[in-house]
Parts: sequence; structure tokens; C-alpha cells
Amino acid sequence: MRPRELSRSIALFATRTPTLLPATHTNSYALGTREVLLVEPATPYGDEQRAWIEWARGLAANGRRLVAIVATHHHLDHVGGVRELTRTLDVPLWAHAETASRVGVPVARVLVDGEAITLDGVVPEQWQVLHTPGHAPGHVCLWNADERAVVVGDMVASVGTILIGPVDGDMRAYLEQLDRLACLDARLALPAHGEPIDRPTELFRYYIAHRQMREAKFVAVLAAHRAAGSVAPTAEEILSEVYDDVPRTTWPIALLSVQAHMKKLDDDALASRRAS
Repeated sequence: MRPRELSRSIALFATRTPTLLPATHTNSYALGTREVLLVEPATPYGDEQRAWIEWARGLAANGRRLVAIVATHHHLDHVGGVRELTRTLDVPLWAHAETASRVGVPVARVLVDGEAITLDGVVPEQWQVLHTPGHAPGHVCLWNADERAVVVGDMVASVGTILIGPVDGDMRAYLEQLDRLACLDARLALPAHGEPIDRPTELFRYYIAHRQMREAKFVAVLAAHRAAGSVAPTAEEILSEVYDDVPRTTWPIALLSVQAHMKKLDDDALASRRAS
């Protein structure tokens, strides 16, 4: 069912996007009771864009003012409709500078870590921008301390998985930002994929522990290769050992995670040498 009212000031609207299976949709959110932020101009599909526009215009018809569209980051399943949706609704795009440089659409307001977005209403709302790189360089979350609700984009998901790739991903930064989110003690997380998450701190901590488990396995495999006198293996060569507990059909995606872990360990080693 869409749209869905999650609270007096938060609504969810899911649209079909070219995202990673098993996820098939990306959640957009409307934040605010009078002034409204729309988060995630996600869908590239015409029929879904028309439904999204109808939803947004319905908010305006009920006396709300559309302030801006926010993109949490630049991946296609989050900005696939950005050009059409901003143009048709005549609403500006807000995003982090790292996202602004990648979306090919003018960004009217560059979001920076720690800044507050205040939305007028019967009770004004304040959403704090959190720059949370790792999944993408310009990834941002939005935190409402009064509601203890946080829009988390692709930091976690309640369906599917979160890919940290070796090109624009950063595993160390991702783990650091997950820990930052866990320290918020949020009561509700609003992910881009899947259902809203109650008790999100537990999920943030689980994600950290799971990634650390995978990295420990990766380190053990590398150590075994060294002990056997082997040359340093490639990511492709150790993939089956590090991800022997998941279906082979997921290995193409898992390979990207192995590469991201390799990059993190190289960065950690470099940082250690510089500190010594």
C-alpha cells in the first residue's frame, strides 16, 4: 500500500527501482507537517515517476509546502528520477557535495555534516544532516533527535544487503559511521530498502559485528596462504574461502566486498606504518 503514514510527520512512498535483489523498490520519505522534505528521487521508470509526482502534489494540495528533494547519495536506485521529479515539481535538489559532483543535476543547497534543517509546522521540526560515507562518498542520513528517528538511506536495510564496493566504497568509514548511528540510540530507522526498523541500534551493531566477522575470516585465510608459502592471493582466489557460507550465485557481489576488505586492510597497514 502506498503512501503509508508512519507518524504525524513521516510518510513513506516506495517505488520500483533497478536495485540489488532481493530488494525491488526504494523508499522515499516525506518529512514534516507543514514544510516538507522529500527524500530519495529514486525511480527512473515513467509510470512510477508519475505516481511519485501525484503523491507529492497531494501533499501540497493538503496545505503543505514542498521545500526540497534530498538525495542521500548518488546511486541510480536513489536518484534515477531526480531530473524529472525536480523539473516537474519545480522543487530544488539538496545533497552533499560529493553527491552533487556525481548526479549531473544542479544542487541548490550543499548539505554538510552537522547542519540543521528546520521545517516549519505546528511544532517546528529539526533534522540534522549526518555525513555518513562508506557506502558512497556523499552519503547522508537525517536525524530527528526529538522523534529519535533517522533516515538511513543505504547504511542498513531490512531487505537485501548493503554493498560496500572497492571503487566509491570505504569499509573503514562505513564501520565508523555505523558505530556513529548506533550511538544515537534511535527508536526508528527509515531505510531505503525494506520496512522501517524498530530497535535500529541492534541492527547497526549486528552489521558491525557481521562485517568484523567477515574481515576476521578474510585475515585468517590470508594468514593460511602465507603460512603455506603462497604468494599473496588475489580477491578472486580467496573468494570461495571467505564466502564459503553463502550461495555461489551471490559471489559476484561478494567479490566486491572482498576487494573492499582488502583495500581496508591495506589502508589500515599503511596507517599503522605511518604511526610507528
